[in-house]
Amino acid sequence: MIDEGRALFVQIAESVEDSIVDGSLAEDSRAPSTNELAAFYRINPATAAKGVNMLVDKGVLVKRRGVGMFVAVGARESLRAERRAAFADRYLDPLLAEARTLGLDADDLVRLLREGTHATVPEGDAR
Repeated sequence: MIDEGRALFVQIAESVEDSIVDGSLAEDSRAPSTNELAAFYRINPATAAKGVNMLVDKGVLVKRRGVGMFVAVGARESLRAERRAAFADRYLDPLLAEARTLGLDADDLVRLLREGTHATVPEGDAR
């Protein structure tokens, strides 16, 4: 999972976020501790703590004094909304720009997505 080109603490935070989004880490459940993350990924606990603190700052995780770290209620939907917005920015906006350049309309895009192919729309069949 470790990508050498990206900061480890960011990857740790994204890994925890992934678990929350896919439901394997439920809201209001105990999140992995910094020591558990450090041991699992074989990294410095301070690096794991930096990733965890990033999630605390975002409101995804909450600290319960003397008990540990927990997934905040509403974290899953918050992360999903954040990822939907990022998805649109990263994929849909460039897709729509290219579709306009190629003269494809919404029906063409829907058809291409349903086909799931790399096929081009034949001339005269752009509808």
